[in-house]
Amino acid sequence: LQTRMQSLQPDPKAQYRTVYEALKKIVLTEGFWRPLRGINVTMLGAGPAHAMYFACYEKMKKSLSDTIQHGGNSHLANGIAGSVATLLHDAVMNPAEVVKQRMQMFNSPYKSVLACIRTVQKTEGFGAFYRSYTTQLTMNVPFQAIHFITYEFMQEQINPRREYNPRSHIVSGAIAGAVAAAATTPLDVCKTLLNTQENMALSSVNISGHLSGMMNAFKTVYQLGGISGYFRGVQARVIYQMPSTAIAWSVYEFFKYFLTKHKVEKRT
Repeated sequence: LQTRMQSLQPDPKAQYRTVYEALKKIVLTEGFWRPLRGINVTMLGAGPAHAMYFACYEKMKKSLSDTIQHGGNSHLANGIAGSVATLLHDAVMNPAEVVKQRMQMFNSPYKSVLACIRTVQKTEGFGAFYRSYTTQLTMNVPFQAIHFITYEFMQEQINPRREYNPRSHIVSGAIAGAVAAAATTPLDVCKTLLNTQENMALSSVNISGHLSGMMNAFKTVYQLGGISGYFRGVQARVIYQMPSTAIAWSVYEFFKYFLTKHKVEKRT
């Protein structure tokens, strides 16, 4: 839904005003499973990407917090750790995101994930999978910095003793995801344009060939939609991120608690 709603020059048959209208129209005209198209490639990359992501975050957070605040909870350390962890995460997830978004576009010519990978590789080269990588990082570094700082701040407010508390992790994760998603929507719209290379949108502003670079994407988005163009799909993005970050944090905190408890019991 987010990919479709961020389309800057959508086909007349793929114009939506609200998230509900988009979901209803896609299901009725293109089938029940259409909104989930390309999700298998995302799931494939999500495991190793998140493993590296949280491992790097936890290690850096502890090291930096000890340096900056001598064992205390430093918001600066949380932000830096989250930003660095993003470099590893996005190296795995960027190609998966390119394939997913291309498959989710209206009238997508790709029949399957493998067909999409082969066609993009053959027609645009390997670089196409990383064309939006710098934009992805430019978006995700502030996103993850805001996300981790907000999560740790919320934990300080509703779970000051930092115990394992599923409800506090879900609420903190959801709020952190919503705040970070809303703040970085303009960058996400640019990333979608770079990933999908919408022909109708690019030709309408006399761009031939492939659009590359964040600055070019920013200019093109403004030419096509003005200031409001930067906030296309903000509602869908926030709705998507809230459960996503809530689930990610609750699962992570559970395994962190489970493994730490098991380690302590083993020692005693």
